[in-house]
Amino acid sequence: MELALALGLIAFKVALLIAALLLLPLPLTWLERKIAGRIQQRMGPMRVGWHGLLQPLADGIKLLTKEDHIPAEADRFLFKLAPILALAPPFVVFAAVPFGESISVMGTEISLYVANLNVALLFILAVIGIEVYGVVFGGWAANSKYALLGSLRTCAQMISYEIPMGFAVIGVVMLAQSMSLVDIVRAQADMWNIVYQPVGFFVFFVAGLAEAQRIPFDLAEAEGDLGAGFHTEYSGIRFIFFMVSEYVIMVLVSVLAVILFFGGWNGVLIPLPPLLWFFMKVAFFIYLFMWFRFTFPRYRYDQLMAIGWKVLLPLSLANIIITGILFV
Repeated sequence: MELALALGLIAFKVALLIAALLLLPLPLTWLERKIAGRIQQRMGPMRVGWHGLLQPLADGIKLLTKEDHIPAEADRFLFKLAPILALAPPFVVFAAVPFGESISVMGTEISLYVANLNVALLFILAVIGIEVYGVVFGGWAANSKYALLGSLRTCAQMISYEIPMGFAVIGVVMLAQSMSLVDIVRAQADMWNIVYQPVGFFVFFVAGLAEAQRIPFDLAEAEGDLGAGFHTEYSGIRFIFFMVSEYVIMVLVSVLAVILFFGGWNGVLIPLPPLLWFFMKVAFFIYLFMWFRFTFPRYRYDQLMAIGWKVLLPLSLANIIITGILFV
């Protein structure tokens, strides 16, 4: 009986998590357009629903009813597989992401995570790297020069920035003496890691921008020279998969930044519920992603590579050495 109850609770958590992640792009696309309108001194969506609140729903209906087009010379199997490979890894890693310790429901303590892995950070960094295959396969299988160039850019970009991102979190692991995200948050009960790891956070966040392929590092989708990049030939539901993947990765990087460097659900000064603290911090970083998109220009590709290898990589290595000398 207890085993069945435990399995049912895990299934419920997984279903709730998947539903939340699938629906999350709806409010985020509306919010991003409104932020763009505010920054660019215009109104943003206003016509569908009050202040354009139903615009994401209208966009979803439009995309779902579009023709599912596959180029005649495309590799049909890889073309269909690519959006799934791009979408699945960001969803899988959230199984190891905690949103808090636990809450009490009718006298029963329910943990706010699916699994507390003792190697959660390693698991996340390993699985999220699989997402690059979806982008590469999508660009190559489309048999389009624009899409192919976008996928090649993505491959080089994500591999280049995954290295400093991985090194950036080593300082956090050294301080917490654990790869469990729950233990890392608990270790920040008295002082957030951003105090000890400002360089590590800078490297992690910039690399996260590149991993999420967001401006100023959206070279894989550069509409000015590649049409739409790796997903130029995609339409309908397959295009939605790529877009949902992009938003979920943005949320994932925001969540990891909060957990690793900003105390997770630990608050400061104001006695708010831990879960509220957590979501307020994540919301701030999501806003930061959107603010950057409509503020900074896109880098040239050689500048993108130079930042990854000549700036972020040396900084991340220096951060590991300094952390080892001062804190371990």
